[in-house]
Amino acid sequence: MTLRPPTSFALEAMLDAIHAEKHVTVEWLMERLGDRSFGILLLLLAILGLLPGVSAIAGIMLMVPAMQMIMARQGPVFPRQIGAWHLEAQSFAAILRRVVPVLRWLERFIRPRWPTPFETTKRVIGAVVFLLGVNLLVPVPLSNVLPALAITLIAFAYLEEDGVLLCAALVMALAILGATGMLIWGATSAAGRLPSLL
Repeated sequence: MTLRPPTSFALEAMLDAIHAEKHVTVEWLMERLGDRSFGILLLLLAILGLLPGVSAIAGIMLMVPAMQMIMARQGPVFPRQIGAWHLEAQSFAAILRRVVPVLRWLERFIRPRWPTPFETTKRVIGAVVFLLGVNLLVPVPLSNVLPALAITLIAFAYLEEDGVLLCAALVMALAILGATGMLIWGATSAAGRLPSLL
């Protein structure tokens, strides 16, 4: 991966461009974000996945960009109706003004380290995020927190090309998926034994 300016710089540039707009559409945002569009989309949906009650919706929405990453698309592709969905420019600018300082603080610790092959990394992240998105569908209280947190870390690492953080986040994700697999296996085994006990 080649070195590039931090994500906060890209968002600040977008903030400058927004001043000339009355409304911004999803398509407009994706065009401005370029190769960062996947990372920022994953980050926003992961934060949504941390909220109780909407984590299942976030999980379903995460599967869409995750599948497109597996297919090595250049950026997220949305149906025309979603791409044309718009938000008042000043409202979106207000959100960015809050997000940029937080990102700038995080970028003191998250920076380009241990570069990894871009296309391969994108496909691996897509596959892991897809599986974590499935985990967000589990209707158990607080079961959304760890998968959403893992996706958040993966998105930060992907955005800032931080191979160290990415490795740590992927290990965390594999541990979560392994624990989920064991729980499903245990539940199915118990369900299989139940008829013989009746």
